[in-house]
Amino acid sequence: MGRDVAYMATDALDRTTGTPDEEHHESKFQYPGIPTTCDGAEAVVWVETKISQGSGAFPITSSTTMGSGFNAAMMNGIPNMWGDQLVFVEPESEHSAATFCEGFAVAGGRVTNFTSGQGLVLMKEVLYTISGKRLPVVFNIGARALTSHSLNVHAGHDDVMSVADCGWGILFGRNAQEAGDLCLISRRAAEASVTPFLNVQDGFLTTHTVESVRLPEEEFMKEFIGKPEDKLMNLMDTDNPLMSGVVQNQDSYMKGKLAQRWYYDQVEPALEEAFEEFYRNTGRKYDFVDGYRCEDAEYILVGIGSYMETAQITIDYLRDEKGIKAGCLNIYCFRPFPSRQIVEALEHCKAFTVIERMDDPLSTTGNHLTREIKAAFCDAMTGQNGVEKIDRIPKIYHGAAGLGSRDVRPGDIIAIFDNMMTDSQDFFSVGIKHSTSLEIKEDPDLRPPGAFSMRGHSVGGFGSVTTNKVIATIGGQVFGKDVQAYPKYGSEKKGLPTTYYLTIADSHIFSHSELAYVDLVVLNDSNALISGNPLTGMVDGGAIVMQSPYSDPAEVWKRVPPHHQQTIREKQLRLNFLDMVSIARDVASVADLEMRMQGIVLLGAFLKLTPFSQDAAMSDDEVYAGVEKALRKYFGKRGEQVVQDNLTCVKRGYSEMNEVPRDIINNGHP
Repeated sequence: MGRDVAYMATDALDRTTGTPDEEHHESKFQYPGIPTTCDGAEAVVWVETKISQGSGAFPITSSTTMGSGFNAAMMNGIPNMWGDQLVFVEPESEHSAATFCEGFAVAGGRVTNFTSGQGLVLMKEVLYTISGKRLPVVFNIGARALTSHSLNVHAGHDDVMSVADCGWGILFGRNAQEAGDLCLISRRAAEASVTPFLNVQDGFLTTHTVESVRLPEEEFMKEFIGKPEDKLMNLMDTDNPLMSGVVQNQDSYMKGKLAQRWYYDQVEPALEEAFEEFYRNTGRKYDFVDGYRCEDAEYILVGIGSYMETAQITIDYLRDEKGIKAGCLNIYCFRPFPSRQIVEALEHCKAFTVIERMDDPLSTTGNHLTREIKAAFCDAMTGQNGVEKIDRIPKIYHGAAGLGSRDVRPGDIIAIFDNMMTDSQDFFSVGIKHSTSLEIKEDPDLRPPGAFSMRGHSVGGFGSVTTNKVIATIGGQVFGKDVQAYPKYGSEKKGLPTTYYLTIADSHIFSHSELAYVDLVVLNDSNALISGNPLTGMVDGGAIVMQSPYSDPAEVWKRVPPHHQQTIREKQLRLNFLDMVSIARDVASVADLEMRMQGIVLLGAFLKLTPFSQDAAMSDDEVYAGVEKALRKYFGKRGEQVVQDNLTCVKRGYSEMNEVPRDIINNGHP
């Protein structure tokens, strides 16, 4: 594995419509996928509602949208691919949800679950019994930090690591594409090895980030997974009775427990076969681990989850701009633990660093992944447990990064490599101010060439987050671009500040971090000019769109604080304004949508300020047809009038946006 393999794993994500690479990809592989835009939760729901028969789930952030998506399909009477009506049960807790799944699977049904954080830990008792009864279910996890010193609903891996001893296979995806693909791969491997699997993605950072995705075709899923009745055993079949879940004493328990190793020996070959068959059909390549530019690397970063894509683009910078022989190793599979593959990828480097989205300080040898890798190298030094003997162990560093969705930036990753090259801290943290933290000395702009990025400052309830998703949908499905859109979710509710981000590019967007460099800043909440510095990171010549009740440009300019006026002058920023609030009030035919629709007005301003429709040579009618389709995706369930009201808001946003003239900006008056 190496750079070529990493590119193969992502070449299906190249969304530049009609490029030779994409045409070649589609001609080479029978099932290249259906291009769309969606988040990781939607990708999983697409798969599970097609291949499964039922789900038992109890809503817990950040897995809730997966459960609600499955439930919506059931409520709408949408059957799976074999015509089975879906079953969805929401009991009184996650423990009971897992128990429902156990019973469903015992009866020979294909079942799934969606959970996170405390929900997964609460299930732990049942997870043991599911694996012990050889029930090949797949649970989809939005990995979430556990409540330790405080409640946090964002990304952490301590929930998954806390159940890693339950006898389940565990796969981790880095993005929305991988979340959906690995859901399929998990299911095939689970049923081939009669072993349950967890399919894991980072909570919010992947479950709620809208990206360009290729959804697997139904024909492929039918072939790849197969009909439930052909693959699963009904343990409650009265014609073939057996005992399950009995009480056993000293003479039997250990024999039964060790006998299960036969099944676990089948998991690795089952995964290998699933990876190979998936690649042969789709062109999207997965493996137990994925090395990027590791062949001659002297220093390597090892980790799991979404920040490993940020690592990949940072490796290119370190190599190409700094001349550092850097590499990174993404771990797709945590169970069965790929000791042999990890040692083979890392044994020749000078040093490597393991970063983990958790902190277990009483384990003095490191967090879970670090301990496993150290144990693998111990086996390699002695030539035991199927690992080829080696003569030396690289220096091993380890750190805590991204706990509770704390931002992990390219600058943090550069600091991690600096730490290795200077042989500094054995253990460190990044992204916070603490005695263990590494200092960021540079934080380069690593967006794809020609990328366009937007940051919005709004208030919960204004509809801005949904607007951001609609813009991403239009960027991907109307203009044929690669997109990434996500909000900075918090525990705050309606009425409090929110921030949202969007990047549109011609190629896959690898960085999964808050945007420090932006071309457009949107101020749905103009109070952000007073309470913070929303112009931070704006590129020279960028644009601002702000909510303002004033029609006179001089009045608008007067209300911009002097220090922001200076920034606008120095960076030659364009200042645009419109009254989103009054437009929404005029248009909304449903009172409860008045507040939410002010966010959608921004879409019109976005279309006017960006060159995407012009670059695509699309007429206004063609653009608005695509806009209407995107609006229908998010608002269609509210009725046709609501869709048309939103479209009217978009058109008025396009026509009513104004710009503060340059002479006012430079001189303070026309």
